[in-house]
Amino acid sequence: MNTNYEAYEQPGVTVDLAIFTVNKNKLKVMLVKRAEAPFLDFWSLPGGFLMHRESLEDAAYRVLTEKTGVKDVYMEQLYTFGAPERDPRARVITVAYFALIPWENLNQPESNKIKDLTWYSVDQHPKLAFDHKEILKYAVKRLRAKASYSNIVYGLMPEHFRLSELQTMYEIIINDKLDKRNFRKRMLATGLLQETGEKDLTGAHRPAMLYQFKKMEITFSN
Repeated sequence: MNTNYEAYEQPGVTVDLAIFTVNKNKLKVMLVKRAEAPFLDFWSLPGGFLMHRESLEDAAYRVLTEKTGVKDVYMEQLYTFGAPERDPRARVITVAYFALIPWENLNQPESNKIKDLTWYSVDQHPKLAFDHKEILKYAVKRLRAKASYSNIVYGLMPEHFRLSELQTMYEIIINDKLDKRNFRKRMLATGLLQETGEKDLTGAHRPAMLYQFKKMEITFSN
């Protein structure tokens, strides 16, 4: 049976990334300044159109690598956004992802000299192009929720860390304070951490054991 495929609409497909890091005790997201219409000179999440014969995941990693120079990071698919009027050019559906990168692993420093790429606090950012405000809000909500039942924060931590540093990271993500004793007890009870056998001797604080995650992203059991 012959089918006239041209009679069907063919919407464009893009990927958009909410790339998070923590710097100066703030959860931050990468934003890029658009150099073309629509939304010329507006800030937006980094993204791009899906290339021919490219998988969604490959496209997401391509955008991630182009913008950060980092490859081995935590990333997961977030949601699909497809409101008919979200892109004034044409019908465009975007598949959003979010990624977590430790600040020290980034090649792009926070600097006023960088005009087309910068990092904003997730709670204080400029007006965004398209529906990227909605995408960012959804990504932050997912990240904060997932932090409550998994060790997803490994994606933002250095390889070795103090428990106090891990607690601070959780507090920054969920935007709330945690009880030190209960946090320590809960984290050690998960079996996800192991001692490195080394202690942090830097700074004025008392030497403390350094830990590392045994595995990558895992869901906590109740």
